[in-house]
Amino acid sequence: MRALVAAAAFGSVGVAHAQSHGFGAGIIVGEPTGLCGKLWQTRSTALDFGAAWSFVDETDFHLHFDILVHRFDVLHVDSGKLPLYYGLGVRIKFGNGDQNEDTRVGIRFPLGLDYLLAKDPFDVFVEVVPILDLAPETEVSLNASVGFRYWFH
Repeated sequence: MRALVAAAAFGSVGVAHAQSHGFGAGIIVGEPTGLCGKLWQTRSTALDFGAAWSFVDETDFHLHFDILVHRFDVLHVDSGKLPLYYGLGVRIKFGNGDQNEDTRVGIRFPLGLDYLLAKDPFDVFVEVVPILDLAPETEVSLNASVGFRYWFH
């Protein structure tokens, strides 16, 4: 009987939370623009990563890796889920040797909203990410992007 109650409770969470157990891959558009992925670790934490190019420094290639925490109790929508998320990560931005730009390494502080569709294996997100570059010199910058992912289960 306990197993039946537990299964019913778990099933009532809905398709949007089913995404919290999978891997999503998609695109990000903005600064930077490229490919992104997300791998849920728990119901509220995920690993996020991207490989993209900069529009500001057109030839610079950007890699990032973040650990995200999602708050599902802040915003409520009629269909799906809309968690607020925040986290901490690292970014490497490879400079273009032709223009004598150095490769930069920094800490990312992502903040965003992620709309998880109720019935489809997609999500749409928007984020703002302050970055504190630590090498080769200390510098503050800002990334902002929108994107979507398809979820594989």
